[in-house]
Amino acid sequence: MQIKIFSVQLLLSLIFVSSVVAQENHADFLKGVLAFQKELNAEYADKESSPLTKEDLEQFKKLEFYPANEKFNVKARFVRTENEKPFQMKTTTSRRPVYEKYAEVHFEIEGNAYKLNVYQSHDLRKMAAYKKYLFIPFTDLTSGDGSYGGGRYIDLEIPETDEIILDFNHAYNPYCAYNPKYSCPIPPSENFLDITVEAGVKAFKKF
Repeated sequence: MQIKIFSVQLLLSLIFVSSVVAQENHADFLKGVLAFQKELNAEYADKESSPLTKEDLEQFKKLEFYPANEKFNVKARFVRTENEKPFQMKTTTSRRPVYEKYAEVHFEIEGNAYKLNVYQSHDLRKMAAYKKYLFIPFTDLTSGDGSYGGGRYIDLEIPETDEIILDFNHAYNPYCAYNPKYSCPIPPSENFLDITVEAGVKAFKKF
């Protein structure tokens, strides 16, 4: 009888600890998303760094985001790709910056498998501050129907292992979503996700 009681107490203790850990992880997740949103709003409200037109900046209060959703915060397998040839990525203008496919990220959302290509800018990797910078341009089923039709971006840094956290709650719009004077990379067709990614920044609504 004592062994049975001890086993039940141990089980309840484990459940309690797991619940506390889950709550702490969720709190950290929300904190990270809110910090990202606060930083982005501050950038867009600052006339020195904002991509907004003068007219839109005068009316700007904050960007619109999808509600934070932990479903879109996923652990991905980071697969480095070797011997990739540099290519000129299409942009919204005639500019053709040189990029190189650096890796692939493989992940699951609600039991379905997905893959995105990860790119590295040849220009940025020459700069000390950005030599570890990687970028994922993507489109999904919200593109043009809730989020910017030209797709969104996620920034990454080269990981030290073969795993990385991919958080679509940190997805943001290219500058050309706000101002046509900017030249923005267009997500390659292979980076289309056949899923509704309701996370990150929504489409910008003119004032």
